[in-house]
Amino acid sequence: MARIAVLDKEKCRSKICGFLCQKVCPRVRMGDETITVDEEGRFPVISEELCVGCGICVNKCPFDALTIVNLPHETGVLSHQYGKNGFRLYGLPIPRKGAVVGIVGPNGIGKSTAVKILSGQITPNLGHIDREPGWDEVIKEYRGNEVQSYLQQLRDGSVEVVCKPQDVSIISKAKKGKVADLLKAIPSNSKPRKPSNNPSKSQGNKSDNPSNVGDNSRRLEELRDRLELGSFLDKNVQTLSGGELQRLAIAVALMRDADVYFFDEPSSYLDIRQRLNVAKIIRDLAEKEKKAVVVVEHDLIVLDYLSDYVQIAYGHKAAYGVFSQLKNTRVGINEYLSGYLKNENVRISDTAIKFEEAKTGVLKSDYLLCEYPKISKKYPEFSLTADEGKLYNEIIVGALGPNAIGKTTMMRILAGEEKNDETKKKVDFDVRISYKPQYLVPVDKTVREVLQAVTKDLYKSHYKREVLEPMELEGLLDSKLENLSGGELQRVAIAECISREADIYLLDEPSAYLDVQQRLKTSKAVRQMVESRKKSAIVIDHDIAFIDYVSDQSIVFSGEPGKSGHASSPQGLKDGMNKFLKELQMTFRRDKETRRPRANKPGSQMDKQQRAKGEYYYSKLLV
Repeated sequence: MARIAVLDKEKCRSKICGFLCQKVCPRVRMGDETITVDEEGRFPVISEELCVGCGICVNKCPFDALTIVNLPHETGVLSHQYGKNGFRLYGLPIPRKGAVVGIVGPNGIGKSTAVKILSGQITPNLGHIDREPGWDEVIKEYRGNEVQSYLQQLRDGSVEVVCKPQDVSIISKAKKGKVADLLKAIPSNSKPRKPSNNPSKSQGNKSDNPSNVGDNSRRLEELRDRLELGSFLDKNVQTLSGGELQRLAIAVALMRDADVYFFDEPSSYLDIRQRLNVAKIIRDLAEKEKKAVVVVEHDLIVLDYLSDYVQIAYGHKAAYGVFSQLKNTRVGINEYLSGYLKNENVRISDTAIKFEEAKTGVLKSDYLLCEYPKISKKYPEFSLTADEGKLYNEIIVGALGPNAIGKTTMMRILAGEEKNDETKKKVDFDVRISYKPQYLVPVDKTVREVLQAVTKDLYKSHYKREVLEPMELEGLLDSKLENLSGGELQRVAIAECISREADIYLLDEPSAYLDVQQRLKTSKAVRQMVESRKKSAIVIDHDIAFIDYVSDQSIVFSGEPGKSGHASSPQGLKDGMNKFLKELQMTFRRDKETRRPRANKPGSQMDKQQRAKGEYYYSKLLV
């Protein structure tokens, strides 16, 4: 049995607690050097060989900085370790030529570290924190593993790799000038793009083949249309929105010719239509150009839609991560949701996640909370109209629509932050509103201070059970908001919103930066809050699985993004989703095992059957 002791140095405050972990350790009291102090006198150092795993230091640490985990099962090759008492990664994803390998797993489990290793940004140290092993030693350690041949190619420089990073904001920080100039400059620092290995399936006519090798202008024109780059090609890189930066980062990766492509969370900031467009482009890399593609993704629908295989990353957040075997996409996602990996015989979650049957739109409550009037708002370049609506207690309304269609504008009007041009005044519900905005700005406060300002229940057991635990905030209470990651800040903002005493809760894109498990835990927390307090909520999100999981009704936004938008009244989820998906020209079915939504491949038998019936939102057939 292996034992892992991990210290989070960002949380550790040894000068405040006086090395309490060392003082309470029973082995230290017996004279063993189980916990010592580093040479600088700043942090404790735990000996994993001497530690008996009693957990006393973990429970006594006032800053939740210690994690001690026992590993009773086989974890595979130790690929990388971040220093003494640091995070450990076991195993690696396996790129396959002509296929898309999807990676799914919680945040803080090593997915991005694995991408950096396979893209050559990090040389794996095999757990040797006192020296740097060479590539020959690394390859020998992976002897007999499917990833060995890939690592040999990486060592020899015989494989060209392109990586789309997780944090797309680095582009605006590192680059200046117009987007068009940036994209046109790419051929000068990347090798010419090769023609497809299967010309009969490649796009374009025969004249597009060898004579044009090295000319990326045709590729830029193709991506301009498919990624909708035209609207911001003339913009300065530093002025782009999150969605524009994401599409630019994807375009930069696709403009380069390589053997292996890595896309780290390509759907972030994108609406569902843009996500599926990107998924189609990524699939074309594998199917038509026979490239090896690895994608890290939290949107289950996108992951399912684009992947040929799935590998599950599991373990203990910020302590260790393990990569599962390659699995069939449907099997892998279903095992991830069930919390049990059959081939590995490993339980990765205590509870299974199952989606409900499609909701009919029949209200569970006839208690009307409020009505809101028709809404209109005009700006110099954009206008929004919305039909009047009714909100009922215990009902969550999901808002669906593309980016730049007016969803956030409507939320701000309902929250009283913008005037309604229809009535020339702010909407007055005569009810209390709690609003979580789309864009979060950290303030100079701790998480504890933020939550204490909105609730008196912070130290009560029910609040811990209903908010702190599902939002994973117990270990962050004394952290400054300015020091939190995007996902941590998002969870704090959601907790702050649902902790207020209110009648209607408005949440704008709560799934952003959250992993799959966190998204579903969030939906459960919002659902429990609405039902237990008999309140109502409106949730905007682009993750269809998240909206499907949390919503009872839907508001559908249609129109021309960036110019005009129209919002329907709240309607049954099935009717609203059917209308929304029909506009997208996409059909969805349900998985028979988990009931999760799955996007049909365009032109597939199921897609044709549902289109013929007009059932874009789930056929009665479960497959």
